[in-house]
Amino acid sequence: MGRKQGMEHTTLVVLSLLKREDMYGYQMIAELEKRFDPTFSMKEGTLYPVLKALENSGAVRSYLGKPTAGRERKYYHITERGLRQLQEEERQWRSYERSINAVLNMG
Repeated sequence: MGRKQGMEHTTLVVLSLLKREDMYGYQMIAELEKRFDPTFSMKEGTLYPVLKALENSGAVRSYLGKPTAGRERKYYHITERGLRQLQEEERQWRSYERSINAVLNMG
């Protein structure tokens, strides 16, 4: 999958990360780079507008926290609204995936 197609589902990716644990922005970027191929590589200019939109909609909330070492960081936490949105994003993704698989298996 090309990079463009992979980034169409940024909200799904971000909410999925936050479902596991609260994270700060760079931590999310690093986690994606560590765990997945470059398809999910994300730049700050992509991530932070998504986080801002999610925060404005009430899907996530932010708070200042200090990691075990280093300076204070802005962490993001998924809310109940965010969990519902994640369920809907997952449902839409599964529907899309089934449709693509149907096309690929038409042979």
